Formats: sequence, C-alpha cells, structure tokens
Amino acid sequence: MNMVDAKRVLETALICSQQPLPLKALRDLFADEVGADTLKTLLEELQTEWAGRGVELVQVVSGWRFQSRPEMRQHLDRLNPEKPPRYTRATLETLAIIAYRQPVTRGDMEDIRGVTISSLLLKQLEDRGWVEVIGHREAAGRPALYATTRQFLDDLGLTSLDQLPLLDTPQAREKRDAVQPANDGEQMLMTLQSAADAVDDGKLI
Repeated sequence: MNMVDAKRVLETALICSQQPLPLKALRDLFADEVGADTLKTLLEELQTEWAGRGVELVQVVSGWRFQSRPEMRQHLDRLNPEKPPRYTRATLETLAIIAYRQPVTRGDMEDIRGVTISSLLLKQLEDRGWVEVIGHREAAGRPALYATTRQFLDDLGLTSLDQLPLLDTPQAREKRDAVQPANDGEQMLMTLQSAADAVDDGKLI
C-alpha cells in the first residue's frame, strides 16, 4: 500500500470512529505493515491538510480523533438550541481541585473549598466519567483518594495533566499545588464548563 492510500484509510477510520483511536488500533488497520513513525508522519500530514477547515484532527490522551473547531460552536448550537443542564459552580470547583491537587480525599477538598462536599456531587463527577477512586489514604477511616480519568483528558482535548491551564497564582506557577476556585480558578472553571457543554451536545464526536 502506498502512503496516499494509507492516509485515506487513516482518514476514513478516524472520521467514522466515535472514540479516539490509539496508535495501536491505527496500526491494526494495516496489519502492522505500517510502522509507528510512519503513522505519526501521516497523522501530522492529515492535521496540516485539515487546517483551516471547520473540523480538525487532534491528539488526546486516548489517541487521535476529528472534532469541530471551537469557533464553529456558535453555528452548531443552532442545530440543537436546547442547552444541556450546566454544571453547578460547586461541581466545577470540586473538579478543579481534584484536577490540580490529585490524588485528594473528600476532606482535602472540603478544606480547600471551606464547605461540605455532598456525596451526590462526587457521584455526579464519577458518573460523568471524569473522576475515579484510585486508592485509599493510610489514615483514620482510610478515606478514598480521588483523581481524574483518561476520559477527563479526552473531553478537554488534552494529552496530559501538564496541559491544564496554569492558575494565576504564585503557588500554581511554581507547583500547581493550590486552587482558589472563587478567584484564580475562573479560567479552569470556564474550560471545564465549555468542555462539558461540548461533550453533552455531541460536538466532540
């Protein structure tokens, strides 16, 4: 198979897939006859070829996918005028804390927010596929440790937690070890809400 045909196969598979495709799955398209380096080159060429269109090819933590560009959002919204329920500020603040401080316990989150966090709020984030329990802290009661998931990174279009926006605080710039949801976390909250809306509207598929 020549590279032109290989690129067409990649493009077709990525457009038809409802989930990001990892390199291993893409290699399976060619029975491992196309190497990983060649695949990456072809994917980069596809990215360039789709530049300037309303859809772009992006890499997220789970693989590669096509998605609509952010500037297309206002037009696509007209196809689905009914907005999904927006996540509450408390939910997004809690998610931001988990994202920046993980792994964290419910007690850690409550200390940062200064209020009690309901079990229903955490369950909502778990049901959404954005957070999960990854273990328990060796302390009294062995509280659960929460962290974000690969789905969280996929939905925000990220390949790693290092790509999270820096919060505008000296502590965050040094180690990203503090979250002030009511003030400096605004950028993160807006990013999370935008991602939630886009995913619920089906814009990232």
